[in-house]
Amino acid sequence: MSSKTTVTEATASQKQTPQPSEGHGNSPAAWSCVFTMLAGALLSSIAFVLANTPLFIAGVVVMVIGLIVGWAMRAAGYGVGGSKVKNSGH
Repeated sequence: MSSKTTVTEATASQKQTPQPSEGHGNSPAAWSCVFTMLAGALLSSIAFVLANTPLFIAGVVVMVIGLIVGWAMRAAGYGVGGSKVKNSGH
């Protein structure tokens, strides 16, 4: 009975221990991707209100470019754990 209680307590303590995260995307590549996509979303939102289709499409294109920028920067080593990113310990 005590061994079963010990196993249950050990399992419960393992479930409560927070696991280390993988960085949450805090990197130059992620920030560049997000800011570029936010600019595109802002542009598309303004164009939508103004009923300007070409400007709306331009905003969508900027959002797609943001995805490409993020991917390219990650491939170049600026992503989480990349070779060109300084680990500050945060």
